[in-house]
This record gives sequence, C-alpha cells and structure tokens, in this order.
Amino acid sequence: MTTASRHDAWQAGDSYDAYMGRWSRLVAPIFLARLGAGGGLDWLDVGCGTGALTEAILAGCRPRSVIGIDPSAGFVASATRSLGSVAGVTFLVGEAAALPVAAASRDVVASALVLNFVPDRARALAEMVRVARPGGRVAFYVWDYPGGGVEFMRAFWNAATALDPDAADLAEGRRFPFCEPRALTGLAAAAGLSSVACDAIEVPTVFRDFDDFWRPFTLGAGPAPGYCMSLAPAARERLRELLRARLNDAGGEIALKVRAWAVTGTTP
Repeated sequence: MTTASRHDAWQAGDSYDAYMGRWSRLVAPIFLARLGAGGGLDWLDVGCGTGALTEAILAGCRPRSVIGIDPSAGFVASATRSLGSVAGVTFLVGEAAALPVAAASRDVVASALVLNFVPDRARALAEMVRVARPGGRVAFYVWDYPGGGVEFMRAFWNAATALDPDAADLAEGRRFPFCEPRALTGLAAAAGLSSVACDAIEVPTVFRDFDDFWRPFTLGAGPAPGYCMSLAPAARERLRELLRARLNDAGGEIALKVRAWAVTGTTP
C-alpha cells in the first residue's frame, strides 16, 4: 500500500470540520480542563489544523500568547481567517518534527489528534520538549483507533472491508496500533517527560440522520473520505446502502461516541 493511496492529505479546512472537526471541538475543552494550566502562559498548538484547540485555549485558559503550527497551508489559512485577528495569536506553516519556534520559549506545548499522522513521532515529541520551558507542560491526545473508539469511523471501515477486503489496510486501527495507553506513555517517557499520565476522554457524536452521517465521507478530507471518493459510483452506492442497513437507519438520529487518549507530562 503506497503512502499516496492512504488519503492522508488533510488540506480542505471546511471538509475536515464537517468530518472530524466538529467532534474534536468537543474534546478540546475537556482536555484543557484536565490539564489545568493557569492563565497568562505562552502556548504552542502543534498540528493546529483549523484551530479547534487554539479556539478552546483562548476560551478557557486566558493565554498570554498562542502559536499554532500545521503543515497544511489550507488549514493554516482557515485557522487564520477564524482566529488570526485575535491579539497574541499567530498561525504558521511548519512541520512537527522541525518546529519553527525557539527553544525553551513556551510554557505549554499541546497537540490534538495529529501525532499518529507524523512520520517521525519520536522526533516530533523531542521537538515539543525542546521548545517547552523547564518545568513546562507537554500534552497531546489521539483518537483510540485500535480500540475502535471512533465509532462512526469503525462502522465505515467495517462496511468497506466487507465489500473490499483490501480496505482493511487503510483503516486507522490497523495503521496506528500505538494509539493506546502503554505505547503512548512510552513515547512520552522516551522523549524525557516526567510525571506522565494517560486518561480517556469520551464525547457523544450524534448525527441528525443518515445523510448527516454519510455526507462527510463524500468530502475527501482524510483516509476514510479519501477512500470513499476513490470508489466508482456504483461501489460507493453499495457501501452507502450497506452502512445504512447496518446502522438501522429509520430516518432519525444516529447516536454514537468517540474516545481519545490524552497524555500529559512535565519537561526537565
């Protein structure tokens, strides 16, 4: 399976928000409340995407400044349109493994739902530790892919695999087996963090109806939507109808949930 065929190109901010952003925005405030950082601090949001975590930092943490960094120019443009005019907020295009930020310059370095997509996770965490001040906090969270914690995504890939066994190689649960507590805390400790902790965060994902569930998979942002839109129209319709049947669509709400693993640690 080639890297290109995995559909990991996250570029269109509006499409991402419709697919994952609306749910990640529910997780961010819970993550920050548990982090318990005080006000007046300098933050770095690594892999800021369309700005969900930055927005939550501004709303609940009274930061002195926030820098958001993402490799996608499209995401950075979307975040800048939404939050770039706020005093103390800056968004930059950059890589997690080579952060364009001075060493020991940030009180809190956080990353939301991105570490699994970084090719060199160890290097990215080393960079997060580098830019944090001594005694600062480094924290991140990822979806519980191997545990089936993103239920709407699990439903999609289970149906896709029933029709196309090769689709199993694209599913995040198989591709990101490290997204579980032992491996995640091991990565944090190996990066030099102390007092490492890992906790689950769960939030509901309630879809208005089947169309609300299905439409984000047709927008092409991310592995599942990318796979969906790579199918021939007839194959896509078969997948749609199988999902509808498996979700027992009766024209009303579809109530599922998502779970993320949140890891925190302290720099030397």
